Amino acid sequence: MSTTIRSIDCLQLRLPFHHGAPAPLFAGRPRTTLDSGLVRIELDNGLVGWGESYGAELDALSAIFRGRVAPLATGRDATDPALMASLERTLHNMGRSGPVLHALSGLDIAIWDLKAKIAGVPLHVLLGGARRTRLPAYASLLQYYGDTALVARNVERALAAGFEQVKLHEKTPEAVAAARAVMGPDTPLMVDANCAWTADEAGEVVTRMAAFDLHWIEEPLWPPEDIEALRALRVRTGVPTAAGENASSVHELSLAARARAIDYLQPSAIKSGGVTTLLRLSRECAGSAVHCAPQSAFFGPGLLATLHVLAAQEDEVHVERLFCDLGFTPYGDTVPCIDGAFQLTDRPGLGADPEPALLDSGFVRRI
Repeated sequence: MSTTIRSIDCLQLRLPFHHGAPAPLFAGRPRTTLDSGLVRIELDNGLVGWGESYGAELDALSAIFRGRVAPLATGRDATDPALMASLERTLHNMGRSGPVLHALSGLDIAIWDLKAKIAGVPLHVLLGGARRTRLPAYASLLQYYGDTALVARNVERALAAGFEQVKLHEKTPEAVAAARAVMGPDTPLMVDANCAWTADEAGEVVTRMAAFDLHWIEEPLWPPEDIEALRALRVRTGVPTAAGENASSVHELSLAARARAIDYLQPSAIKSGGVTTLLRLSRECAGSAVHCAPQSAFFGPGLLATLHVLAAQEDEVHVERLFCDLGFTPYGDTVPCIDGAFQLTDRPGLGADPEPALLDSGFVRRI
């Protein structure tokens, strides 16, 4: 069976969503769609693998695939263990993070999908085997900008949908108090501050939030890579810390884990290097005080890849599920989230391909 790569395409996915409030802001503009790149690799034998890349600017991502990644990888052996490392090395002058790494992350996911399909097994088998196939999720709410009524209403909706844990994207103790009042004392509550405060500012506000028994405070600091300041914040407030989504490389993530500077390490499959990075970090965290709890606020092949890594890893953590209504829910029938949990199947590869109805919808653009 030929495993030579015939073609690589990056399809632009823009999923309309509604989160129970006016559109939140993203990079200073109202955000009405959740964007990512669907990466499609076809081999000479016709087998297709799917990946996903972070889509902060989809035209830039498409240009990187079209002008750099596809010419370098087409004609190569998809099963070559040195393929991804050679691409990263060749493209390093274009940046060790950002759109280049995002593109390579999606390519890596698609290659793992292909490897598992070639072997005829679910991806988690190649990762060491599943310790669990039911994967509970936590509801990751989008931002309500301190509106306590909206926070309370949507936390209540998330609990009614079956989620056992909730994460806010808020910056005020009042919003945290509103969520805790709805949840009661026993439901784990997390807060993602999106790098809201300097080290000097964070202590007081996180201490006030600590009164509501936070499971973790996520990315509280600017700059996010200041791991010593994160360690100091945890000591001062007693609140466990989480970070990693915005790390510039797997090496920065690994350093944070080995330094025990954070409690929950959060690599992103579609930003940080795909399955290869998640697997490496999951194994590095095994048996340590640091939990590998990847960021997964996306809905395509990157989410499925994350599920397989979490199925295989030693430490059981909840997977992030962005809590909103979508114009189309990928894998809604094949790998659905039911009562706040995913159930993996024994289908080869990631377990599902993007639906034809999605690919033929107006939400996917081929350029």
